[in-house]
Amino acid sequence: MRLLSRFVRDRSGSTAIEFSVLAIPFALLLFAILESCISFAAQQVLANATDDIARQVRTGQLKAADLNGTKLRDMICERLEVVVTSGCPGLAVDLRAVDTFQEAAALGIPWNATKTDIVEDFKVDPGPTLSKNVLRVFYRWPIITNFMAKSMANLPNNKTLHFSMAAWQNEPF
Repeated sequence: MRLLSRFVRDRSGSTAIEFSVLAIPFALLLFAILESCISFAAQQVLANATDDIARQVRTGQLKAADLNGTKLRDMICERLEVVVTSGCPGLAVDLRAVDTFQEAAALGIPWNATKTDIVEDFKVDPGPTLSKNVLRVFYRWPIITNFMAKSMANLPNNKTLHFSMAAWQNEPF
């Protein structure tokens, strides 16, 4: 009994115990905030790259005859390499002419039946002057922290889909 009362009164190791109890939740919260911020920043970079390329196509700086799938993908990848792996392994790009803006809005994200990944024939086929076009850019963003994967991942292999889309009518060039 005497030993127990002495143990209860002794406060010499309480700070270390309190720190160890609070350090793990604090670290988890910190990593969750960092993961979310980095993912959000990457989504913004993707949106900016999409808007920039769409503007160049809309104004005629990038001509339809000069564009192919590899060139367009490389142009977008060049802008994304600030936040993604070199070569942009999870990047998919689709540029096509549409008849109406309603048709462009209906394109959206091409999920397969089980929502395990995006599937579609992506192409680069912009229209001529005054045509309506849509540029869709997809990036399979890897979730770095394992405990965040369950809440953030919507694709296989702990990845989440970043998506950006721009629809416009070409200027008379």
